[in-house]
Amino acid sequence: EFFVKVGISEESEKKREQKAKFLTEIICMLSVKLCVLSLSNPESYMTNSVVETRLLNVADSFQRQYTVLFPDRKPLLLCPLNECGVKKFVSTTLQPSASSHCELQTWQGCAYFVANFLSLELLEPPPKHLFSPTSVLRTRRATCFEFATLLCSLLLGINYDAYCVSGYAAKEMCLLDQSQFPCPLLDSDVKVGFLLQLYRNIFCQEEDSQQQPEDLLRGLRVHCWVLVLAGSGSIRENFFIDPLTGSSYPTDSSSFLGIESVWNDLNYHVNMQDCRNGCVRLKFDLDNTNLWEPVLHGATSRKQLILDVLNKKENRMISTEKEVPCLFTFERVFEMPRSWVTFISIHEKDLETLWPDGKKVTFYKKAKLEKFAPYLNPDGVITRLTTYKHQDCECAEVAMVKEWYKHRNDSLEEREVNKLKDSTSERFKYGRRFQLLCKSQQMEFSSYARPDYLARRVWSTNEMEEFYEGRRDFLWYRQNETSLKLLKLKNKSLEANSNEKTVVERFHRNAAKPANEDVAERVFLVSEEQFELTYHLMDHRFIPSRRILTKPLFRKFSNDCVSTFQVSINVGDTRELHAKQNQYRRNHLTMTEKQLEEYQCFCSEKTTQIKATQIRLNRYTPTHTHTRTHTHTQWTD
Repeated sequence: EFFVKVGISEESEKKREQKAKFLTEIICMLSVKLCVLSLSNPESYMTNSVVETRLLNVADSFQRQYTVLFPDRKPLLLCPLNECGVKKFVSTTLQPSASSHCELQTWQGCAYFVANFLSLELLEPPPKHLFSPTSVLRTRRATCFEFATLLCSLLLGINYDAYCVSGYAAKEMCLLDQSQFPCPLLDSDVKVGFLLQLYRNIFCQEEDSQQQPEDLLRGLRVHCWVLVLAGSGSIRENFFIDPLTGSSYPTDSSSFLGIESVWNDLNYHVNMQDCRNGCVRLKFDLDNTNLWEPVLHGATSRKQLILDVLNKKENRMISTEKEVPCLFTFERVFEMPRSWVTFISIHEKDLETLWPDGKKVTFYKKAKLEKFAPYLNPDGVITRLTTYKHQDCECAEVAMVKEWYKHRNDSLEEREVNKLKDSTSERFKYGRRFQLLCKSQQMEFSSYARPDYLARRVWSTNEMEEFYEGRRDFLWYRQNETSLKLLKLKNKSLEANSNEKTVVERFHRNAAKPANEDVAERVFLVSEEQFELTYHLMDHRFIPSRRILTKPLFRKFSNDCVSTFQVSINVGDTRELHAKQNQYRRNHLTMTEKQLEEYQCFCSEKTTQIKATQIRLNRYTPTHTHTRTHTHTQWTD
């Protein structure tokens, strides 16, 4: 028994020693963390000034009164803990900071940066911590409140009248679930408009019968977003910005279900309006104390600051030599202290890498969008959009893959692979060899940069079509029909004439020529060794003139090898008469009497023939719009 007791006492001592070691390790780790915090963060992060302590007392008093007056409403987010475990008023966490980067000079650029640079940590309401924007930029992880704080700080720095909003939103917005919404890249890209229409039709047919299950926590999910009021810059209407996606919404959007409070770097306002219908009927006149209750009564608002600046400018312009002293002085009850956060600096490298780990994946309705940092992938892809036939992106069949590229030597910008049609399309930027803009079953060129003015080339397995622009010979279309598939000609050197069966060329109208002499279409029948000429239509005619030329086998080409279809018979006579008249004008001074008689007889005969032909044409004009003759001569050996 003695040895058993001794063994038990030894085991208990060992456990005590292990616990003591564990506690000492924890104390060492905490001391190291505190040292790191003290070294990495300035003193304002770990302590409160006298003014900040007074502000915390004012906030605690306001919270107690609010709880008594509105026991059914949830407590306000006024003084959460920062990253150092110190209570800080939310308005002092905002640090207006302007950036010198061009990308961050508009609200769209700031929202895009915040939405892509940070990764979301789901909120556990009520939030107990609110880290500073500098800490968030360092860790690149944030809750929705920290997203909104960083975005609002950037917007305030570039003179937007922006506010953080604490309220309630839809489930998809709080959880950053965009799987029920179409990809915005499809909506904004004009080049894939035909694909968008196709997929919208598929969505309507398959998803109309499917209803989303009702959210049992609707109206209770806490969210934080940004409000931008009109009047600053070029903003004409109030709107919301979701910091998680960077998208803007009207203030009456159904995604936002209620507002508890709003704040900026100057004051904190509690909503006193009814939100049973969401934010549809809310008024954002923050100076109206019946609608919005401020924490700091009499504090300077942003509008008052703007008015004060304008008044000072006016006073400087109209000021006189003698200044009238002010007899009355107004004391402010309490002014918001300066922010305890250091200046927010964003480096150019942050704008380049943008996404955590250099990439970001977002799932949309039947689509997956992947974004990559430049130079991350060896092939230069920066965006990849994959669309699916069904909703489940992991198991569904791929319908289309589209990729965007940058910094490639071959000037490739886009590649689109349509799995359903088994086709691939590639687009290039200007500067590509041969001025090629697109490569697929259809190739597009910069026509005015090419000597042949080729604008587009379309090919299939046995034919190729070419379209031209601005040629002097009025050629606009050429079609080559071949006897062998183009895919089988890669490793074979065959003569072009042995493959071509038919070549068709079409021309625009040349106003300098008569329609009966202006070729509209030229067809080369290589296998039959002949070609056809079709001319443009004459006025009041619906059948064009044609001419067929056949290559003789054993003798030289002659007029006997030509088959002609002439629409109007008097054209030749008129041409001969004009030629004779021109010859008479040039040589009438040197002509003999016999030549003059022959000329007069010729003119009278031709005039009679033309008149007779015109009479016949006029006779059949009500029922026929033309007369025609067809002369065909065949040669024999």
